[in-house]
Amino acid sequence: MKAIVVDDEPIALEVVRAHAAKVPFLELKAAFTDAFAAMDYLQKEPVDLIFLDIKMPDISGIDFYNSLSRKPLLVFTTAYSEHAVTSFEMDAIDYLLKPFSLARFVKACNKAYELYNFRNATEAADHLFVKTGSEQVKVFFDEILYLEATGNYVSFVLKDRKVLSRSTFAEAVNWVPAARFVRIHRSFLVSTTHIQKADRTGVQIGGQLLPVSEAYYKGLLQALQPAGR
Repeated sequence: MKAIVVDDEPIALEVVRAHAAKVPFLELKAAFTDAFAAMDYLQKEPVDLIFLDIKMPDISGIDFYNSLSRKPLLVFTTAYSEHAVTSFEMDAIDYLLKPFSLARFVKACNKAYELYNFRNATEAADHLFVKTGSEQVKVFFDEILYLEATGNYVSFVLKDRKVLSRSTFAEAVNWVPAARFVRIHRSFLVSTTHIQKADRTGVQIGGQLLPVSEAYYKGLLQALQPAGR
């Protein structure tokens, strides 16, 4: 599993380097104190996981991650606890509060690795089974228009029906292929295949107009760019 770390504190980078060297399935490819240098690197060298500080001088870790069109798995590393709720709304794998131990770092890596393997299996598949009530319902990815968070449930909105699953939105987001779906709002993940129109305020899909949050707009634009641009 390939990773990078982005943190404006050189000492924090060294801590992650030292811990990462002890995790056999993790390859730390690069470390950055400059978030924009990391952004440029990710345009050329996609990775599987980012260890990311939140409070940085030029751009916050939250804005940095939301700007990426291809979103690797995310582990926040920060000295501040007040962004924990936001981090999980962004589907972060973990939230490491500095200073963190090797054991805590390894726990985050194990969680990321499990999801990494699950994602790889999902990318090769054409469907998933969604638990609804006592049943497992087969849902093809091509049929999904969008996912919507509705309280303690996630609604899989298909071309001709809805399938309601009692799960967290963060879990459901990781059940579908990342390359084919894009987050547009804290409550909506849409299939790029089925988008009919999109602008700064909304996405039209399946006859519905869904809201676009400012934080996700840049990622939406990048997801809609033709390959190679």
